Amino acid sequence: MADARVDEERIAKAVREILLAVGEDPEREGLKKTPRRVAKMYAEMFAGLHVDPREHTRTFFTENYDELVVLRDINFFSMCEHHLLPFEGKAHIGYLPAGRVIGVSKLARVVESFARRPQVQERLTTQVADLLMSELDAKGVAVVMEAIHTCMTCRGVKKSGSVMVTSAVRGECRSNPSTRLEVFSLLHSGRHR
Repeated sequence: MADARVDEERIAKAVREILLAVGEDPEREGLKKTPRRVAKMYAEMFAGLHVDPREHTRTFFTENYDELVVLRDINFFSMCEHHLLPFEGKAHIGYLPAGRVIGVSKLARVVESFARRPQVQERLTTQVADLLMSELDAKGVAVVMEAIHTCMTCRGVKKSGSVMVTSAVRGECRSNPSTRLEVFSLLHSGRHR
């Protein structure tokens, strides 16, 4: 998912400077290709900056279905915008269609498009929920994301195993108590963690 609009040469030069700044020799065998590898990794990790997530919602199916649709355990990887360290986890999405359903792979692609940017988990969760609510013209949407943040586990307070959970709930999934209860029950049933 790398994008040609990413200036890999500039990233590689910056990584070389970082190596020099921490007292390393960027010319030694193990580091010689590191600036290029990091540049390619950043191009991949930030490819979502050059993608419109709405493109994944343009193909939908008109369906007379008005019950909840839930997709759990969508793996995602993102980069914390505060430290440029990865966070990874699972997204769980539920929506209440109003005559439009979307292919399940498209839900995963929406998550991926937003995750592949410098992010915070709270914004990521909200972006997915808001896009699905508006683009599907859904009656309701619920998104729950769970992630482990390496900016917390390998530096700073170093609390490995800590999992951050965020949610964004829209429409009837928020306002109707029985729908809210049902969607959260479905989002959390059969959990493997």
